[in-house]
Amino acid sequence: MDTSGQDVPGDAAEWPLGRLLSTAARLVEQDWNSWLASRGMTHAGLLALHMLGTGPHTQRELAAASMVEEQTISRVLDRLERAGHVTRERDPADRRRLIVGSTPAGQQAYRAATEADIANTIITRWLDEPEAFRRMLIQLIAGLLAARGEEAPHSLLAQPPGPDPPPRATANEPTGPDRHP
Repeated sequence: MDTSGQDVPGDAAEWPLGRLLSTAARLVEQDWNSWLASRGMTHAGLLALHMLGTGPHTQRELAAASMVEEQTISRVLDRLERAGHVTRERDPADRRRLIVGSTPAGQQAYRAATEADIANTIITRWLDEPEAFRRMLIQLIAGLLAARGEEAPHSLLAQPPGPDPPPRATANEPTGPDRHP
């Protein structure tokens, strides 16, 4: 994808919603990954540090929790170990297994990443109405899951406290900036 500001084939204002959403998701992911990399982490590494906050785990457990293959988590843990975020030791009960533990630096890195709230900041700094966008994304995700016969997690459907959403316009009411209460 060309993000240099030069024109790309097709008018972006005419792109289908799916393409716009996919493009936005890739750009957010790239910014998020760059931010994490500058701190010696990856998204999978952040998930591993989150799980390690509950105590030591095997590489296999971390791979499953991070939704990556065991070979991938090994590389993720190599990077976290080089950054001083984790330690790996042989399991005394089974020398074939490695037990991974978080270091104080690893837990501090995890806290700093979550407290910075950079994943939200990357998105919300460009939006006039981030909570409305959040509600629409939740609606989309819940609808897509329902169409597959899957139920959306209750935690996803729980609305955070905040102002009530504005009433939806009816077919006879104007919408957008010309709408007056």
